[in-house]
Amino acid sequence: MSAQKPRIAILGMAIESSAYSAHRADYRDFGPLVGDEVVDRYPFLAAGTPLGDAADWIGVFYARSIPGGRVRTEVYADFKERMLSGLRDLVADAPLDAIYFDIHGAMSVVGMDDAEGDLITGIRAIVGDGPVITSPMDLHGNVSEKLALGVELLTCYRMAPHEDAWDTRERAARNLVEWVARDDKPLRAWVRVPILLPGEKTSTRVEPARRLYGAIPAIEALLGVTDASIWIGYAWADEPRCHATVLVSGEDREQIVRAAETLASDLWDAREEFGFVGPPGSLEEGVERALAHRDAGGAKPYLISDSGDNPGAGGTGDVTWTLTQLLGMPALTAEDAPLTYVGSIFDAGAIEELFALSIGDAVDVTAGARVDSRVSGPVRIRGVLHSLHTGDKDAGRIAVVRVGGLRVIVTEFRKAYHATGDYAAVGLDPLLADIIVTKIGYLEPTLYDVAQGWTLALTPGPVDQDLLRLGHERIERPMFPFDSFAERPDLTARVL
Repeated sequence: MSAQKPRIAILGMAIESSAYSAHRADYRDFGPLVGDEVVDRYPFLAAGTPLGDAADWIGVFYARSIPGGRVRTEVYADFKERMLSGLRDLVADAPLDAIYFDIHGAMSVVGMDDAEGDLITGIRAIVGDGPVITSPMDLHGNVSEKLALGVELLTCYRMAPHEDAWDTRERAARNLVEWVARDDKPLRAWVRVPILLPGEKTSTRVEPARRLYGAIPAIEALLGVTDASIWIGYAWADEPRCHATVLVSGEDREQIVRAAETLASDLWDAREEFGFVGPPGSLEEGVERALAHRDAGGAKPYLISDSGDNPGAGGTGDVTWTLTQLLGMPALTAEDAPLTYVGSIFDAGAIEELFALSIGDAVDVTAGARVDSRVSGPVRIRGVLHSLHTGDKDAGRIAVVRVGGLRVIVTEFRKAYHATGDYAAVGLDPLLADIIVTKIGYLEPTLYDVAQGWTLALTPGPVDQDLLRLGHERIERPMFPFDSFAERPDLTARVL
C-alpha cells in the first residue's frame, strides 16, 4: 500500500438478465457514468465523509440497467473495454491499492456464461493479484468459483425487497478501506448450495429467509469475521453458476469455515419452508378477490402482481397476456366498473398513433408483443385517450387509455411501474384506484405500504414463477426443487 491515501478505482456493470426474455439489453438500457460521475453516485464517498476522506476514490466507468434480457455482445464488449482501458491508464500512472467492483451478479451476455467472472478475469489481468477487490451484489446474483476467486470481499443485500442496497454498498466500501489499511487480504469460505428458487419465494419479509438473513449480524460480529452473505441466486438464467451460495470472509480460518457451513446447512434444512411471499393465485382469482374486497367495503387499492412479465426480475415488459385477459372481463371494462390501473405495456409504434390524437378522442390501437410474442400476440385496445405525458427518461412518451374502468398505461420504452410515484406521475393517484395490476413480483416498498389486499398472480412470461415450466437445461444437477436428493449434499466450505 502507498504511504499516502490509498488509490481505489471504482467500476462496474449491473443488470439482471433472464435467459427466457426476448429482450436484448442495448445501449439505451444503460446509463453509463465516467470519471467523477461514478464517484458522485455514492453519497457515502463525498468529501468530508469518513469513507470519502479515507482514500483517493477514482471513477473509471459504471453502467446500470433495469433487469431485462441478455446483454448484446457488442455492448458488453464495448463497456468491458472502457473499464479495462481506464484501469490500464490508472495503473500506468501509479499502482492501485484496491478496486470497488460494483455489480449485480446476474448479468448474462449473448453467447457467454458467467459475465461477471469474465469481467473480473479481465480486471485481474491488468492489475494483478495485489489490489484488494470488493463487490457489493444483489442477493439474487450468482457467485461462481471464478468470481469468488477473483474478489476478496464479496457481500450482498440482506433484504428482499432490497431496502438495504445502499447500506450494502457502504459496507463494501468500509470493509475495503479497513483491509487496505491492514495491507493484507481476507480468507473466504465459499459453499455452493444446490438450491434455485425465485425471489418471490425467498423474500426476507417472511420465513424462513427472515431468520436466515437475521442470523448474519451475529456471525459478522464474531472475532475474525469480516462479512457473511447468503446469495439466493438468480432463478431465470440458465447457466451452471445458477445456485444458492454462502460466503464468509475474515482472517480466522476456523471461524469463517464454521460460520459458512452453519449458514449453508441452515439454508439447506429450510429449503422446504420457502413459499410465496404473498397470496398466490391465477389472474382470474386475483380479479375475483379484488372485486370481492371492493364489494365488502375494503379500503383501496387492491394490488395484483403480473409476475410472469415482471421487468424488475428480467421480464420483457411487453407481454400482453394479462392485458388481453383484463380487456376481456366485462366486470372491468364496463363504464361503471371499478377504477383499475394497468401498468404497463410498451410499444413505440402505438405511441406514435396515440400522440397523433387529442385527449378524449376514440382509440383503436394495437400494442405490445413486438419484442416478446411467445406467450400472446399484440393486443387491440379500444377506448378513449385519457392522457398524454412526456419527460420520463426511462419510459419516453406515455399515453393512458381509458377502457371502461381500466386505465391502460402505454409507454414508448420499457419501464417498471413499481412505485406509487410512477402512477402519480401520469395523473393516476394510487389511493383512488380500486385495483392496480402491475408487472411486478413481490411488492416494492411504496406499493406494499399502500396495498389493502394483494394477489401474486402466477401469470406466464419470461420470469414465470413455475421454474419447472421454463425448462432449465444447463444448471448443474441435482438441484432443488428440480430434483429429489437421496442424501444430504456436500456442504463443505472451500477456503479461498
